[in-house]
Amino acid sequence: MIRSISPVLLSSVVALGTFGCKRQKETPAGANNETDSVSVVDTIGKTPDTVYTLSSELYTADPSAHVFNGKLYVYPSHDFESGIPEDDLGSHFNMEDYHVFSMDSVGGEVTDHGLALHIDDVPWAGRQMWAPDAAHKDGEYFLYFPVKDKEDIFRIGVAKSTTPEGPFKAMDKPIEGSYSMDPAVFEDTDGKYYMYFGGIWGGQLQRWRNNEYHGEDTYPADDAPALSPKVALLADDMAGFAEEPKDVMILDENGNPITTGDNNRRFFEAAWVHRYKDKYYLSYSTGDTHKIVYATGDSPYGPFTYRGVILDPVLGWTNHHSIVEYQGKWWLFFHDSSMSDGKTHLRSVKMTQLKHSPDGTIQRMNTYVEP
Repeated sequence: MIRSISPVLLSSVVALGTFGCKRQKETPAGANNETDSVSVVDTIGKTPDTVYTLSSELYTADPSAHVFNGKLYVYPSHDFESGIPEDDLGSHFNMEDYHVFSMDSVGGEVTDHGLALHIDDVPWAGRQMWAPDAAHKDGEYFLYFPVKDKEDIFRIGVAKSTTPEGPFKAMDKPIEGSYSMDPAVFEDTDGKYYMYFGGIWGGQLQRWRNNEYHGEDTYPADDAPALSPKVALLADDMAGFAEEPKDVMILDENGNPITTGDNNRRFFEAAWVHRYKDKYYLSYSTGDTHKIVYATGDSPYGPFTYRGVILDPVLGWTNHHSIVEYQGKWWLFFHDSSMSDGKTHLRSVKMTQLKHSPDGTIQRMNTYVEP
């Protein structure tokens, strides 16, 4: 198991552990996936044979997984009990720092590399360090992170390191033109890097129109196209946008935009892109219907056509994931609240194999466990 680390030694002490294996239980009829009695419905995915847990010591969430130098690195957010009351804006998700984890093989030892970045070391930051991501280019490693600025508006920052585990040094200002949260960086086969970002409700995407902040919450009508995640090509230095952020359109089977009222398919948060057999796969969370779903397209800009569910609701309100190929297999990283017996803001990162069918569709999974 991962040994506990004294907070004052986090920057210098390395802890080792094992990605623990646990057989998941079948979802019982009428089960709940949250302490406030949100019902789990439409859970028809197959239960995986093996699900691994990242850490038994820290509460971790929102995992972004990458392969650097032949090793698997995981960049999660770090949950803790701050005492902030729960609300629909996610104020109780009051994270303050990041750790980086790595492993040489699935199911083997996991290294917690200690404190990678703390909010106190980000000059412009106010509160709430939410889901991060990372990228590598020309010997430099970049940690991208959303945090509210001094005016309580989410921006996306960037920090740099010469190693994938950090520690990372934050730049003095957020990325110009960035907003909302959940940055996810996709490296295409031509060497271009794209950042996807955005999230509604607490993610503040509904307060922006045409990349300008309007302050008030404004949502489209239920029968109008839903708010879209954003995408922007990254600049050569990886520290800014090379263009204005664009909408990422998600279409239904008839080629029409998914609508605001289509809560089972519309974008809520946690955009992620991977490429498989020359197709681009956009996956994301549906938020208040608690699924990870996906759509496919022929360009990193989209449009993407909705295809189905990847992951059924898990224990806890949120659902956030990443997908990566490692050692010849594809892996789904996600989180649930099983380690805290259902406390939605105290989550644990898990990992299981993801399978593409011969026609390119992704096999649906159910990893729900009882609290």
